[in-house]
Amino acid sequence: MGHAVTVWDELVGQDQQLAPLRNAVADPVAMTHAWLLTGPPGSGRSNAGRAFAAALQCAEGGCGECRECATALSGTHADVTLVRTEKVTISIQEVRELISAAQSAPSQGRWRVFVVEDADRMTERTANVLLKSIEEPPARTVWVLCAPSPQDVPVTIRSRCRAIALRTPEVEAVAALLVERDGIAPELAYQSAAAAQSHIGRARRLARDPEARARRDQVLALATEIRGVGDAVLAAEDLVRVADEDAKAATEERDAEEKAQLLETLGAETGGRLAPALRAQVRQLEEDQKRRATRAKRDVLDRAITDLMSLYRDVAVIQTGASVPLVNASHDGHIRDLAGRTALADTMRCLDALGTARERLAGNVAPLLALEAMALELRPQTGAGRSR
Repeated sequence: MGHAVTVWDELVGQDQQLAPLRNAVADPVAMTHAWLLTGPPGSGRSNAGRAFAAALQCAEGGCGECRECATALSGTHADVTLVRTEKVTISIQEVRELISAAQSAPSQGRWRVFVVEDADRMTERTANVLLKSIEEPPARTVWVLCAPSPQDVPVTIRSRCRAIALRTPEVEAVAALLVERDGIAPELAYQSAAAAQSHIGRARRLARDPEARARRDQVLALATEIRGVGDAVLAAEDLVRVADEDAKAATEERDAEEKAQLLETLGAETGGRLAPALRAQVRQLEEDQKRRATRAKRDVLDRAITDLMSLYRDVAVIQTGASVPLVNASHDGHIRDLAGRTALADTMRCLDALGTARERLAGNVAPLLALEAMALELRPQTGAGRSR
């Protein structure tokens, strides 16, 4: 516990992967002006991007304690721009604004750093607008793009960036971080890290928030509650309702604050009549907020399906007798019960149905339709000696 704090501390189990970034901070010859950080959800792509931005601004190379580090990590440093979208795509307009900001020299820092957290949310056309700035960047400008995999970024961009592939940390490493950093009891820390499949942000939320754990348990219970068509339809409705509530809780307060702020900036009274030109700006904000809520809802549903996949993965582990730890060890009884009254073929069918539902949601199918089709597949199938 007595080691010196650095900006890299949160990125557990990635020492080898992060070495090129740390070298580039220490040695200008190793520095590149465009980087592509990839890795599965929870591997810490955006945290690595921010840590790199902070280390580039810090006189000590990322001490984690100075003003440069603090402001770069939080996104308030004048020369660090964090780009994250809560909409489905990053617009061409947003990218044009970044490119024009990249033309100006650093105002106080050593570099002008742009961390694009969702580079996979750029369409090919948008990515092509960014291409020129990545090919011939202004001096002392660094682009750090983050995406789940290199294939999620157009090849034109990919080929001009230096690639860093992060991996999912070990459950033990994430649990140790929760114990050390957040003071979580070791058993709960391990359970949360396993349930979150080593996603640090989710593990922390599960460890700290009993309601988040209860919601996850509710989702996992679906696996044994769906008996017939009626159950399947109700389960799908329940999931969509929970996702709506979750997304609303996450965005409602912020929406109201943003709207009040915009009206204040426009010099308009809340509740008063607005001039047509100002009305258009408010309408634009409301449209953006609606898109953000859609994305939040979709993310909640995707997480619920991923949790269910982890449960069926555990059922398959029991059915095949594999000697690997369960992701959902605290649901051991529930998992063994399911494994005992179904066959491996059923489990694989359920995993397929869950995978298809994720693809449909990502492809903009109406959530209720995608989930009803999924829930129907999760019903016990009557057949060979196992009719219910």
